[in-house]
Amino acid sequence: MGREIVLDLANYQRGLTAAQYKKIGAKYAIVKVTENINYVNECAKQLVNTSAEGGVKGFAFYHFGRFTNDAKAVSEAKYFISNTKSLFNVKPGTLLILDAEIQGMPTSSVIAFLKEIKKAGYKAGFYTYKYLLPGFNLKAIKPYMDFFWLASYPLANGRAADKNPDFNYFPSADYVDLWQYTDNLLGYKVDGSISVTENAIKLFNPSSSGTKKTTAAKSEWVKKNGTFTLSEDLHLHESPHIDSKNIALLKKGSVIKFDASLQGPKRLWLRQPRAKGYGYIVAKDKNGNSTGKIE
Repeated sequence: MGREIVLDLANYQRGLTAAQYKKIGAKYAIVKVTENINYVNECAKQLVNTSAEGGVKGFAFYHFGRFTNDAKAVSEAKYFISNTKSLFNVKPGTLLILDAEIQGMPTSSVIAFLKEIKKAGYKAGFYTYKYLLPGFNLKAIKPYMDFFWLASYPLANGRAADKNPDFNYFPSADYVDLWQYTDNLLGYKVDGSISVTENAIKLFNPSSSGTKKTTAAKSEWVKKNGTFTLSEDLHLHESPHIDSKNIALLKKGSVIKFDASLQGPKRLWLRQPRAKGYGYIVAKDKNGNSTGKIE
């Protein structure tokens, strides 16, 4: 069985470029969508689009759980499902994962969450850390999870690791499909995991109309060359997300060249080729109002 590297993508990775994803060379990623019942990762679509441009071809999605009882677990699962469907139009069979990292999360509540995922027609995954395992009855959870993702880092937190972990440090636990072994893969400050079973990768593409195609369907880069004249002062960003790091402040009347566009529900991004990668600028704001002239 060939092993595959899988990336864990949250808003902390919003600054990664397509070129950097290509250097990492991973084909699969798991993207954070929600947390609790009051947080949606607004970087999620950008993370999917940029990583796909950089070679990632299969996606799964996760929710960071904050519940400590069964009723709240069901509410969080419904929130996760609703927002993942809204953002990515995910099809039945897509892998949706519970990230269980808080103390005091009952096994019964984990099961309630996973049952809700499966009831909605999706594959259910469970993620936690090795040191938290004694707090869960993994044998009881097993019938409700299609996928088990376990974190245990042989190296100190923050220390860069390559794509070949030492399996002498593999965490001794049952049912593991995916081992998250580093929080700093190749120095890019992204959590890296490696597949342990064939099941681990099989679930990333549940059908021929799988997750990657549906995630890209709503918003994707279109190759198009042109110029953009600013009608107001605008920031040039490191990635196509409004909260990403600024490269420069361009003044009203400035003219830039672009080679591609990304149309969201209302906001329009343009991509500017630069000596080292790309810069990104908003040509239409969150309300669909133009911020300059495209030619």
